[in-house]
Amino acid sequence: MAQDPAPRVSIVTGGASGIGRATALLLARRGDRVVVSDVDSAGGAETVARIKAAGGEARWIACDIAHEEQVAALVDGTLAVWGRLDHAVNNAGIEGEQASTAECSRANWDRVIGVNLTGTWLCMKHQIPAMLTGAASEIAGRTIVNVSSIAGLIGLAAIPAYCASKHGMNGLTRVAALELAPRGIRVNAVCPGAIRTPMIDRFTHEDDAAAADLVARHPMGRMGEPEEIADVIAWLSSPASSFVTGQMLAADGGYVVA
Repeated sequence: MAQDPAPRVSIVTGGASGIGRATALLLARRGDRVVVSDVDSAGGAETVARIKAAGGEARWIACDIAHEEQVAALVDGTLAVWGRLDHAVNNAGIEGEQASTAECSRANWDRVIGVNLTGTWLCMKHQIPAMLTGAASEIAGRTIVNVSSIAGLIGLAAIPAYCASKHGMNGLTRVAALELAPRGIRVNAVCPGAIRTPMIDRFTHEDDAAAADLVARHPMGRMGEPEEIADVIAWLSSPASSFVTGQMLAADGGYVVA
């Protein structure tokens, strides 16, 4: 795979499967050096192997984003290997348990908020200083894309912690976008609808009726594919979207406008 004189370096969290894997593969195909991170070592190693088999450059660094010391090690490890950080895709997240607001357990609330919201904040807390390193011409054009959800745009019954975490992620995205715009770093979020991933399989308990109900809520009449969300993420982390920042881009088959 041909590389630019100074290849861009990207971190993809949650890169062991689904949207994260599809994004890591796509960014590598465009020439980025990709650091793949996840708690699933076997899946992460498979993503890295696929990138290398296609001629790309990738490294694996295990990380549970709910733990700051692991997030710091992820960013420090990226800089140690490739000396820069140009793009971050904060995709790691969990769905948690399904229960009403009154029945949601404290343990579930703390875990989902801790990973999805606090974890994303910890990633940005360490990614931003790394992105602000270098000449002004290098800093301008760097990007952060947070993978949120339609649950960050609307309310969905029986997943209060998940909805709260994704609404919080969207607010965090807007704040960081305002702070970093003067330096030329753009921060956006993509808000997928139901995407055919292991998370959706867990959410529906692999029940055909539950999956059909999800499909029926999308005006396009189908679930999305991980590669379709990867395309959106790649666009948001490219010069093609150079005047776009602080946006929550719904890629949801029309779900939120139905």
